[in-house]
Amino acid sequence: MIRKTFLALVAAAALAACDVEPVTQTPTGAPAPAPVTPAASGPSLSPNQAARTFVRVVQTVEPVAERECRARTSGVNCDFNIVVDDRPGQPANAFQTVDRQGRPVVAFTLALIADARNADELAFVLGHETAHHIAGHLSRQQQNAAAGAVIFAGLATLSGGGAEAVRTAQQLGAQVGARTYSKEFELEADALGTVITARAGFDPLRGAEFFTRIPDPGDKFLGTHPPNASRIDVVRRTVAGL
Repeated sequence: MIRKTFLALVAAAALAACDVEPVTQTPTGAPAPAPVTPAASGPSLSPNQAARTFVRVVQTVEPVAERECRARTSGVNCDFNIVVDDRPGQPANAFQTVDRQGRPVVAFTLALIADARNADELAFVLGHETAHHIAGHLSRQQQNAAAGAVIFAGLATLSGGGAEAVRTAQQLGAQVGARTYSKEFELEADALGTVITARAGFDPLRGAEFFTRIPDPGDKFLGTHPPNASRIDVVRRTVAGL
């Protein structure tokens, strides 16, 4: 089911956000590489084509993702709610979170839908985001953040820090804890997302070509995303396994 929403989910989704930025945007401190546009991808879809393609992709991929979720998990809500974040000015982005009832939500911004070159790219992004839920990445990152906050706060207390120092240490610890395994989570989601994309009848290799058009985060310490080359390699190896 696709619904328009203004989503009061952004804060909760921060731990599981998977930014897909157009090449014109550069993360702070990371120079944007020259854009490489694969000839097979073609230009971006027209607004009408993009809307129709997105609906078709959701209708095709969602039931496959739900079947994979039920087959791979126990006691997990696998009823995905695919929504469009239509707030003006939002960058190209997709993220997974859960609503107050525990239902998994995957949100696409309008900019991401417009930036896609084909149905395979949209299918791969949707497969990737549903994979985050199936693998339990959101709860695992929250646990890591809580553990980091406790450890850093404890160290600040032992070193004689006051209340403000302890609070600052908690915040820093939560950030470090949340990022500790974020790259591994992204690669896990790429692998399972490849399986979901392929089983839904789309081409994950073609879908993963958007990695050649977005800024490469490199392999930064405690960065949230792995290098684009590593992600493409995971997709290729997973497809070979299929």
